[in-house]
Amino acid sequence: MKAVLYMVIPCYNEEEVLPVTSGLFLEELQLLIEKEKISEESRILFVNDGSKDRTWEIIEGLARENPHFIGICQSRNRGHQNAVLAGLMEAKDVSDITISIDCDGQDDIATMEAMVDAYYDGAEVVYGVRSSRDTDTFFKRFTAQAFYKVLMRMGVETVYNHADYRLISARVLKEFAGFKEVNLFLRGMIPLVGFKSTSVFYERHERIAGESHYPLAKMVNLAIDGITSLSVKPLRLISGLGIGVSVLSFVGVLWAVITQICGRTVTGWASTVCVICFMGGVQLVCLGVLGEYIGKIYMEVKARPRYIISERTWTKQNEDEEKGE
Repeated sequence: MKAVLYMVIPCYNEEEVLPVTSGLFLEELQLLIEKEKISEESRILFVNDGSKDRTWEIIEGLARENPHFIGICQSRNRGHQNAVLAGLMEAKDVSDITISIDCDGQDDIATMEAMVDAYYDGAEVVYGVRSSRDTDTFFKRFTAQAFYKVLMRMGVETVYNHADYRLISARVLKEFAGFKEVNLFLRGMIPLVGFKSTSVFYERHERIAGESHYPLAKMVNLAIDGITSLSVKPLRLISGLGIGVSVLSFVGVLWAVITQICGRTVTGWASTVCVICFMGGVQLVCLGVLGEYIGKIYMEVKARPRYIISERTWTKQNEDEEKGE
């Protein structure tokens, strides 16, 4: 039996690139259907993440022109990870497999066929992994590779050079639905579900049109979320740092007592200021890390919805048909 595939594509202010990449996604979907690797019931699901431009209008137009295009619209912008989650949860009960991919056309769309083949070979999760970072600037390549290495050292289970281009079976998604975290880092959460997984490698291209909506500040925030949401190692590092500073302080006390006894004490402000600045800096860093975790706990206990869908293209089409009748 051929699997029903849903491509989950988050979109935020993509009016420039969406008219181009939508055709590429449709070509790949039709190719897979023609090769009888997926069902005719397969769909391309766009998730509008509260765009401020004409993105949702374009998605509605695509849905009217071709039944393989469908879309959902979030009530407001909630971020890339929440948009991907919304699409996955929408698709989990109506598809056999999903493939999440960004809208900008940088990820190699043709790799989807290899992902589907890996699924038929028994893999429940197939990670799209970049084979190289030649198209990145030196700064982006260095920071990205450092990011993955830091995550691994912090005990976060991730796939090196993998972002959010992946195939997930409905079986995995139904288990993943039990994860209720508000602070999302999908590339670290999916491996926690388990099941058989594999990777396919591809070359990443330049963005087809428009500008990236993921600047340095957002990448830093994502890195912080990834570490603090899935690892307690920073807290343990603070404990170790506290022990180390305590030992140094104890040695300092012994040194002060001995010099006092020997009558070698010299009054001066420099050493005092250095010690105060050092201790103050250590305390502020530790408080900052603790505050990050407390903030995460604060958001989790509120248990607010991770996404709210305000519109669906098929609901609107049904309403229009009823009005026409």
